[in-house]
Amino acid sequence: MIKSFRHKGLQSFFESGSKAGIQPSHASRLRIQLTRLDVSISPQDMNAPGWKLHPLSGNLAGHWSVIVNGNWRLTFTFEDADAVLVDYQDYH
Repeated sequence: MIKSFRHKGLQSFFESGSKAGIQPSHASRLRIQLTRLDVSISPQDMNAPGWKLHPLSGNLAGHWSVIVNGNWRLTFTFEDADAVLVDYQDYH
């Protein structure tokens, strides 16, 4: 279950469907990814074809990433079986 967000626009999109804080062209894919993340109990549950799940390093060590589109990523970490610090970012 998703317990916390870092990106307020992404949180608003998840809770209400508002596209105001995200790239509108990413809405469909983000909806699918957030729905799956909400039922995931480990990072490996996000290892879907084309999402390129991978662990991050450096100042984002301990976080995981999946591709949304282009340079945009959905990043997150897990505490127990809950997704936390869910973010939507272009970190490249």
